[in-house]
Amino acid sequence: MDKKGLIVIGGAGGFIGGHLAAALIKQGFKHIRGVDIKPLSEWYQLFPEVENFQADLRKADACDTVCRDARYVFNLAADMGGMGFIENNKATCMLSSLINTHLLMSSQKFEAERYFFASSACVYAAHKQTSAQITALKEEDAYPAMPEDGYGWEKLFSERMCRHFNEDFGLVTRMARYHNVYGPHGTYDGGREKAPAAICRKIIEAKLSGRHEIEIWGDGEQTRSFMYIDDCIYGTLAIMESSTLEPLNLGSSELVSINQLVRLIEEIAGIKVKRTYRLNAPLGVRGRNSDNTLIRQKLNWEPSITLRAGLEKTYGWIYDQMTQLVHNG
Repeated sequence: MDKKGLIVIGGAGGFIGGHLAAALIKQGFKHIRGVDIKPLSEWYQLFPEVENFQADLRKADACDTVCRDARYVFNLAADMGGMGFIENNKATCMLSSLINTHLLMSSQKFEAERYFFASSACVYAAHKQTSAQITALKEEDAYPAMPEDGYGWEKLFSERMCRHFNEDFGLVTRMARYHNVYGPHGTYDGGREKAPAAICRKIIEAKLSGRHEIEIWGDGEQTRSFMYIDDCIYGTLAIMESSTLEPLNLGSSELVSINQLVRLIEEIAGIKVKRTYRLNAPLGVRGRNSDNTLIRQKLNWEPSITLRAGLEKTYGWIYDQMTQLVHNG
């Protein structure tokens, strides 16, 4: 990407969008426009070097406004959260298809060079994820389609739209299927947080209160892989600049159960907690892991930051946030 070209980041006020803006500034990009529906005061990271807009990208006129003169457009904007949010807000999740539709139309209208869409491992068929000891998911496993209801269907539909804008209109589109991204400057409470941040928060609460017990959703044997944010940003930029039209998995292949995740965070925190299992909680699929054969083949790279290394940084950041709140409160 040309460092003089205007970059638009949809969802710049969110977790991944904020880290992407930080990385682009660090790499010397001079013209970055950030857009998010949240007021600027609620953005996870805010940079004076970025031209920041509060706008609803579900609306076509907002997309036209922010995409004017853009050379590169990153669509990281979506109304989403962890499983508790996704399972109870299916229509809301599907309305994010308006964001991708209107951003694609505006990108084509203003002749953007490249367009990136942040898809998700939720596009994969649920029947391939019924066991905790799963075979890692290959990109081709998305079809025949039966994705996560609501959120997964929106992502799969939006992938198809990106593909057809490329084929029919010549807009260069690139797609990554994110697998459970975590790290500092992300949501850790309020109902939209994902498992690593939620468990860090629960164990920190246990440590600070002296009540060494936490609630775990499900039986704790469900499995996932978790990708640290630095790997996510590196992979996002590499995929954007690649020649690969089809969506690529972007995730760690280090599979862990939720109980193993708890044990790791216990070790980092230096405490042991009693676990109460809430078996009727929203769980998502039983097991999911990323098969990284294709990304290795296309980019000669795959995410490699270990879960322990990433969790140490994430735990430290959440701990600092929570102890500041305690001191300031």
